[in-house]
Formats: sequence, C-alpha cells, structure tokens
Amino acid sequence: MLFLLPPSETKRAGGDGAPLDLSRLSFADLAPLRRDLADRLVALSADEAAAMRALKLGPRLAGEVQHNRELQTSATMPALDRFTGVLFDALDAGTLDAHARSFGADRVVVHSALFGLVGAMDPIPAYRLSHDSRIPGVALKRFWREAIAQRIASHDGLVVDLRSEAYADLGQAPVRDDSVFVRVVAVDDGGRRRALNHFNKQAKGRFTRRLLETRPQLDSVDELVRWAADEGFRMALGASKAGSVVELDLVA
Repeated sequence: MLFLLPPSETKRAGGDGAPLDLSRLSFADLAPLRRDLADRLVALSADEAAAMRALKLGPRLAGEVQHNRELQTSATMPALDRFTGVLFDALDAGTLDAHARSFGADRVVVHSALFGLVGAMDPIPAYRLSHDSRIPGVALKRFWREAIAQRIASHDGLVVDLRSEAYADLGQAPVRDDSVFVRVVAVDDGGRRRALNHFNKQAKGRFTRRLLETRPQLDSVDELVRWAADEGFRMALGASKAGSVVELDLVA
C-alpha cells in the first residue's frame, strides 16, 4: 500500500545528515528530473529579488532563498521530520518509535514540488518551492505530471491519496478499484458535507500517525474503511465523478 501526503510550505531548518545525494532518494529513476529542477532553482536563487518574485515570498522570508542557494551542500534530515505545518505537526513524526518510522519508510510518500515523490525517511535539505512557483523555463505541471502519474500507477496495491488537489494535479493517482482520493469534510445537522481547510490538514496528520502506530496491512478500499472505523475515523464514499479516482470522505 502507498499513502501519498502533500508537502508543506514551511520546513525545519538544519539537520545532521550528509548533503543531498539524489541516489539515496526513493524512486531513483526520477533523479534526472530532480537534478534538472534543483540546478534551475539554485541558479534562480543567485538573484535574490528574482527568486523572491518567482517563489512569491515577502521580505520576511528572504532566508528561504538562502536555503535554496545552499540546497546541494546543506545538511539533510528525513522528509517527515523536515516538513512542518498543521499536517506534520499533527503527525508529529519525531515522537514515533523506530517500528512506526520503519513502516512509514516503505509506505508513506510526500509529494515535493522540487523532488517529486520522496519516501517518508528520505534525507532531504531545507528548500522553498511550491506547486505554483515560477521557475524560468519550467512549467511544474508539465514537468512532473506524466512522470509522477506513472510512478504512482506502477505501485501494485492500495493507493491512498491524501494530497491537496493542487499537488494531485502535478501527477494524478490511477483510476482503479484500489486507488482512492481522500477528502476531509464536516457534516452539519442536516447531513450536508462541506470541505474543511485547517482541520483538513490536522485530520490527515492524525490519520497518518495512527496508520504508522498500528501498522495494518491493507489491500483494498474496504479494508481501509474498516481499519479506519476501528481506529475511530469515519470514512464514506464521496461524490466521485465517472472516469475519475474514487473519492472517500474522512469526516472530521
């Protein structure tokens, strides 16, 4: 099974791992694309003003450009520890035991705008690049879409897509019986469902943490829904469109 997470804009600085080595990242065949994009980002970041415009950064975030300049020489740390923000704070990877982290290494993937798909324990540096950043000579959707979609589709087993729609658009999950897109919703007194924002990310973080703590083996969508119910999460079929990935609503 494969669980896909979105990244976060914010990342923890520092680390104690060796500098970036693309050969150590999961999905090693993405290395040429990663190298091309990383080189372009480092080159862009040599001009701070241009980089801040391309990355849509305000004056207080100028330090993010420095992270990009040092991308290939700065220290690394595991991806789940690198990302911060609401989802990753709720996941709280630093407090997981070794068994949970090992389980996640093979089954949880973060979709990075810079590196594509990275495993939960892949060593990555601090950087700044989002799905809507403007890199000279590159349209990120066209750059990543086919390669990411192919890598996800090549996974033989359950695919649970917890990404935001913006990142799912950089590489769609396959349309098949064992592939689902999870949307976090609230249900009002009339039974109507509405999508959430802040609590969407928090619910996905708690959901993923529980997955890593309990380490189930899930082979189908039905098994996913039953496991979720046993762990106190309510899931139900969403309003999927014909010819698109099946949607599951996670009720927060």
